[in-house]
Amino acid sequence: MTRLSNADIPVVLTVSGSDSGGGTGIQGDLKTFASHNVFGATAITCITAQNPSKIYRIEPLSPDLVTSQITAVAEAFPISAAKTGLLYTAGIINAVAQADTAQGIPILVVDPVMVTSAGKRVLKPDAVDALLTGLLPAARVVTPNLHEAEIICGHPIGDPSDLAKAAQKISEKYDVACIANGGRIPGETVVDILYDEGQLEIHEAPRVPASETHGCGCAFSAALAANLANGQLMKDAFINAINYVRLALESAPQVGPHSPLYYRAESSASMV
Repeated sequence: MTRLSNADIPVVLTVSGSDSGGGTGIQGDLKTFASHNVFGATAITCITAQNPSKIYRIEPLSPDLVTSQITAVAEAFPISAAKTGLLYTAGIINAVAQADTAQGIPILVVDPVMVTSAGKRVLKPDAVDALLTGLLPAARVVTPNLHEAEIICGHPIGDPSDLAKAAQKISEKYDVACIANGGRIPGETVVDILYDEGQLEIHEAPRVPASETHGCGCAFSAALAANLANGQLMKDAFINAINYVRLALESAPQVGPHSPLYYRAESSASMV
């Protein structure tokens, strides 16, 4: 095995919550980073008590502590990219936006974690405006799922055509690339949309017959951030992140009563 020098290993920072079930958040992101040959660093925003079935409790950390974590990482490592996940409060969102600017992080991927796959709201109502006005303008790309795209746009999305229009609207309004994930639109085919700098990219693929999809959004945004840190163009990073999630779903093992995403390094070897 060829040993990489420190200069060859991109550093990617995840700013998100800790998932006690290990499938999303900080834990899921670090697994995805490792599968993409990037060095993962963390800034924890919340402690959660959860498993693949339910979130029992969320306790946010102070915005100042979140800022201190980002600053400490930036002082030690050259951060190639960062991604956000569960931010929860307006105070944390504002702190992350300010730290991103202060540290000059070159690529910011915002996964606007607002609604879980089970429909639970995990972003405080007053935090939505902070996310839209404070954080999105600082981002290179935002990756909403169907329900999050509806919240950002302010209207229902019923089909892939609506999703494409929503991605364009979000991109143009906030001057950010938008990847709208269509996994929650019913049908045998999953349609994901990338709208970036006036260009529309539509990716269609057969739906993976997975029993659980817990963690897909985190895995996608983490893979996207890692791909961008590895120097991939947005279009390539988008497609490769989709393929990574597909491989993770297809190889998900049975762990007790659940089938969590399985982040195998060999699964994504061709993704980087």
